[in-house]
Amino acid sequence: MTSRNPPVPPDAVMSALNSPNPYALIGLLISAGLFGDPGSARSAEPAPAPRPVGFAVERHRDIAYRTGPGADKERHALDVYTPRGKKDFPVVLFVHGGAWKWGDKALYAGIGESFAARGVGVVVCNYRLSPKVQHPAHVEDVAAAFAWTAENIAKYGGDREQLFVCGHSAGGHLVSLLATDPAHLKAVGHAPGEIKGVISISGVYKIYHTEKVFLEAFGKDEALCLKASPLTHVAGKHPPFLIAYADMDYEHLDAMAKDMDAALRKVANPCDLLVCKDRSHISIVINLVQLDDPLHKSIFDFVTRK
Repeated sequence: MTSRNPPVPPDAVMSALNSPNPYALIGLLISAGLFGDPGSARSAEPAPAPRPVGFAVERHRDIAYRTGPGADKERHALDVYTPRGKKDFPVVLFVHGGAWKWGDKALYAGIGESFAARGVGVVVCNYRLSPKVQHPAHVEDVAAAFAWTAENIAKYGGDREQLFVCGHSAGGHLVSLLATDPAHLKAVGHAPGEIKGVISISGVYKIYHTEKVFLEAFGKDEALCLKASPLTHVAGKHPPFLIAYADMDYEHLDAMAKDMDAALRKVANPCDLLVCKDRSHISIVINLVQLDDPLHKSIFDFVTRK
């Protein structure tokens, strides 16, 4: 039996690995049909993630979570993955990474499918990207996506009392900021207390006004960057956290994860810290679709424990 997916050319792999866009490799895997949408990140049917006999998955795509003046049809949209026939299931709002400049919800169809097949709903949102916008636009959009989820997920069978947020890389920063600085959810009529738990994967917890990597998204204003840092807002009245990072992650992300964990523990806020072995910044999220992946298991346990 032959695979319907062509082999990935080695030179294409090397080009993706050397790209300044760290998400180029995920895009390459998508084009080969190995992760998420085969052939196209926008229009093709997602390749089903490996899963056990469980729930059939219902997919609801390109739902606008913000409408009216200033709404962006592509960036203010989300996808919903739910377990068919199940009611009152926990729901995870997943926020993609990409240095606040890249990424698309369609890249993460496999994550939505793999968890929905196990009885956990997943909402994957887009948000506006830099340099078109700067902070706080990204987190404002994530707050709006959370508000939509809280107000609408019951229509899809989800339990709004069991809403979790999860993000990778820049997405980890955004969900952590959403949970620690109440101003963003307050602006959309909600509060961090509605978040049952936070899962941050290879996240960023401190924004440095002197570092080039943050310039396009946050600018050079020191006070603004400090306020944009989740570490600034840790006060002990936050949802439980699951913080994960790769043992071969980008430089400084391990130290940031440990600092965030230590800050939360210092104020007696529940937090689990997980180091994912044999993983890089990209493979930690690619492998999340695998049911035997340690991080997948940890997230599933975190979301389903009462």
